[in-house]
Order: sequence, then C-alpha cells, then structure tokens
Amino acid sequence: MTTKSPPLRELCKISIFAAIIAICAQISIPMPYGVPMTLQTFAIPLAGVVLGAKSGTIATLIYILLGFIGLPVFAGFTGGIGMVFGRTGGFILAFPFMALTAGIGSSFKGSKKQKLAWLLLWLLIGAILLYTVGLLVFYLVTSIPIRVAFGLVVAPFIPTEIIKIILVAILGGLLKQRLSQIEN
Repeated sequence: MTTKSPPLRELCKISIFAAIIAICAQISIPMPYGVPMTLQTFAIPLAGVVLGAKSGTIATLIYILLGFIGLPVFAGFTGGIGMVFGRTGGFILAFPFMALTAGIGSSFKGSKKQKLAWLLLWLLIGAILLYTVGLLVFYLVTSIPIRVAFGLVVAPFIPTEIIKIILVAILGGLLKQRLSQIEN
C-alpha cells in the first residue's frame, strides 16, 4: 500500500516553486515595447514537470495572485492589476496553461525515448499557447498591427524558448527523479 505525500510537504513544494518563479521573473532582459525576456518561462514549465500538472499549476496561480494583489513579483519588481491586464497580461494569464501542459507532458508512461518525445511535444504546446495568448492581448492593448506585434513580442523569443524547452525537459526530469529519491 502506498501512502500519499503529506499535504504540508506538497504545500511546501508549491510555495517553493511560486518563489522560484518570482525570482526567475527578476532575471530579465528588457525588450522594446515592454515585454521582457525572463526566466519565468523556464521556471513555470519546470514547476509543471517537477510538481505535476495540478501542483505546478497551483504554484503558478499563487505567483500570479501575489502579483495581482500588488506584490512586486512580476518582471522588474512590478505587480498589480495593471500588469495582469496590460501589454504583458496575456503572457501572465497564460502561465498556468504552460505549467499545466508541462505537467501533462511529464505524466506520460512509456519508454525513455517516448517519455521525452511526449514531454517535448507538451512543452512546445505550452509555449505556443503562451505566445498566442500573449500576442493577442498585446495586440488588443496596443493596437499595433498583428504582424508587427508578432515581430516584437514573439519572434525575438523563439530561439531562447527552444533552449528553455530543451533544458526543462532535461533538468525537470532529473530534478523530479532526485526529489522522488529524497522523499522515499
């Protein structure tokens, strides 16, 4: 008979990942038009892979809630409702879906090769959702033509997003495995 992780242990892991996301938000490169390149898009799918779909999404929602109520957890030590519904708001609102898809991708059972392929696919789906929602909200808020907006807030991020996806697939699996060994 297997026992479930104590709720307190899971809450601690969720809290730690919410904090990691907030810290990674501050590791950023300012970009034109107010959408910075940050490590959030590394930490969020990492939370999904390590914690699973449910807990990774909860960690991300806690992070967003903290920023929504005004704590300076978003990039550049910003926070507040204006950030959530401003030009970067689509990215922020899509973060939980990124964690969810990463968690779904990490739950696949099969050979090592199949697990990796499935995870990479779902990490890519999460990134596509992130940039689609982010682009649409940016377009709606700024009224910049969609093709120009794509060139400003999606195209420059594609190379680093590919690198992040690969790193999350590699490091996420290793970290999840190590945490599992520590807990048992």
